[in-house]
Amino acid sequence: MENRKPNSKTGPAALETVPKSEHRTTGNLGDNDAIIPRGQIDPVFEAKARVLNRAIQDIGMGWYQWQLFVVVGFGWASDNLWPIVTSLIFTPIANEFHPSRPPLLSLSQNIGLLAGAIFWGFGCDIFGRKLAFTLTLGVTAVFGMAAAGAPNFAGIGVFAALWSFGVGGNLPVDSAIFLEFLPASHQFLLTILSIDWALAQLIATLIAWPLLGNLTCQQDTACRKSDNMGWRYFVITMGGLTLIMFLIRFLCFTIFESPKYLMGKGNDEEAVRMVHEVARRNGKTSSMTVADLKACEPEGYVHRANVADAVKRHLEDVKFDRVRTLFSTRRLALSTGMIMAVWAFIGLGYPLYNAFIPYIQATKGAEFGDGSTYLTYRNSLIIAVIGVPGALLGGYLVELPRLGRKGTLSISTILTGVFLYCSTTALNSPALLGWQCAFNFCSNIMYAVLYSFTPELFPTPERGTGNALTATCNRIFGIMAPIIAMFADLRTSAPVYTSGALFIFSGLLVLALPFESRGKAAL
Repeated sequence: MENRKPNSKTGPAALETVPKSEHRTTGNLGDNDAIIPRGQIDPVFEAKARVLNRAIQDIGMGWYQWQLFVVVGFGWASDNLWPIVTSLIFTPIANEFHPSRPPLLSLSQNIGLLAGAIFWGFGCDIFGRKLAFTLTLGVTAVFGMAAAGAPNFAGIGVFAALWSFGVGGNLPVDSAIFLEFLPASHQFLLTILSIDWALAQLIATLIAWPLLGNLTCQQDTACRKSDNMGWRYFVITMGGLTLIMFLIRFLCFTIFESPKYLMGKGNDEEAVRMVHEVARRNGKTSSMTVADLKACEPEGYVHRANVADAVKRHLEDVKFDRVRTLFSTRRLALSTGMIMAVWAFIGLGYPLYNAFIPYIQATKGAEFGDGSTYLTYRNSLIIAVIGVPGALLGGYLVELPRLGRKGTLSISTILTGVFLYCSTTALNSPALLGWQCAFNFCSNIMYAVLYSFTPELFPTPERGTGNALTATCNRIFGIMAPIIAMFADLRTSAPVYTSGALFIFSGLLVLALPFESRGKAAL
């Protein structure tokens, strides 16, 4: 953390030195090309961030960023893969262990996701992106594979919470580190990353179809462990897949610490070194120097350099200063508060729908004569396939001038709610499948944009904190869904209608966000 002496310049005066460094890095990023306008955050950090943005833009999209695109995608995949695992094994586990309150499994998962979002999200602003980026997949893989040996319902609930602790950190950390290495011209790739989210759903369903479709006890029959091994094989397979992703990250890819994170910590020399390392990896050179960043500092601006100050600085990082910064101006407070509300409403709406739609599917399937386990997983696979192009379309739409991030997110969220309503009106099996395909297609666009737009709205020193706040809201409200499922009547469609209303309201709320990030660089 950098300190100012009492007589140091602050405010606009502190930015008067910026042109010195701007002459050193030429690019297409002007003063109005940042997502957060001038004057909303610390002026020295803002000036240095613009210098770093120009340096990254000059280096361009190269080999390092494309490698990062692949390994960051593992985090996106894990974020969707493991909640789907919980959903798919829910019925086989209930059939085998006969728990009095089956939704406790979903509750355990959501508690783990909440703890992970808080720990990794806030933590990556304190101990750095690099460590969290490496560990989240490892934690998920270890506990995911161990869950296959769970002896009872309580055991699988504990393992679900533990693997979810790792899963909860993926998006807050991965979105931050990827965004901070992207040139502004390629920030749309943060949206395209959600294709991994959709592919995870497809892969999980594809593997579940033979394992759970053939090695699962049917409901209302005597269920022995030997007849119900499908969910155990499925969980250990998903854990092994996550372990492979972790090993690729850990052994085959060298992750650099974020230059903006280092600069925000006062380590300008290391930040510049990272920029040159990225340029070298891309086969290019950068003219950026430490002097370019120092030129942004007003007279009297000093760093804490000794060990005692460093310890004190880390203790200060645990305080709520980062949270207060995100509410320090009217527009920042409005932006932070509203995106937190959007995440909260979607956090309740999506799992609420998933908690109650199985009853609708089961009753409709029975009425239509296709309620078998085999056809259930077949239909789930079709729905998953339809979701894949949603992420690609989202990446295209966010760059359209009249839509951008806000328009695409708003429309896709509203349509998700509309198609959710429609799914309750199906009078035959093809209609039910069709509405669910439409719902999944729109929800994949929605999540693709939401996951990319959110980190763009926060400055780098508080990006992990901002991501943690939104994820925490999402997980807290997500915890409410299984609680409602435990005490509400599962045979009613009312919660599904409530879920649709939450999506529609969230879509309307997006339109009131004060910042649009299309064509602008993140600070």
